[in-house]
Amino acid sequence: MADGTGWIEVICGSMFSGKSEELIRRLRRAIIARQKVQAFKPEIDNRYSPDDIVSHDNRKIECRKVKKASEILDLIEPDTKVVGIDEAQFLGEELIDVCEKLAEGGKRVIVAGLDQDYRGKPFEPIPQLLALAESITKTMAVCMVCGAPANKTQRLIDSDERIVVGASEAYEPRCRKCFRPPKSK
Repeated sequence: MADGTGWIEVICGSMFSGKSEELIRRLRRAIIARQKVQAFKPEIDNRYSPDDIVSHDNRKIECRKVKKASEILDLIEPDTKVVGIDEAQFLGEELIDVCEKLAEGGKRVIVAGLDQDYRGKPFEPIPQLLALAESITKTMAVCMVCGAPANKTQRLIDSDERIVVGASEAYEPRCRKCFRPPKSK
């Protein structure tokens, strides 16, 4: 892309599919290219490290925590070229406008997040960001039941809350055949 032209890249998929790992890889490549990078994650994501985006295989990159998406706009430094945002599903639909403003301001915006919730339903704001993005990467995990490619996240704990932060103790990847959505109450 031409210098000063902003765009949005979305990395989506189930848990354990390598979304954060791919986000970190792209941000590191931008740093190698001597581009100013800023990374963010929602404050609610308290797994692994308070000050880093961390993949399940323990790769990490420094980030800032935000309570809500609009804080990102206040924290962006003028010389930043690349903005990384992990766990986008926790930042809600406000993130859509934030990403649009950043891209319109000439920033490369890389967003990673779950595209489906534990029920297998679209997880906002990822579907809307997919429609606006110039680049989309859908990552796949390995089904923990049969070993097939997995694009669903099976919740293993009992909770009706849509957002429950957790890792392998609470979730595992499943293929379409092995996924068991919760019973509606």
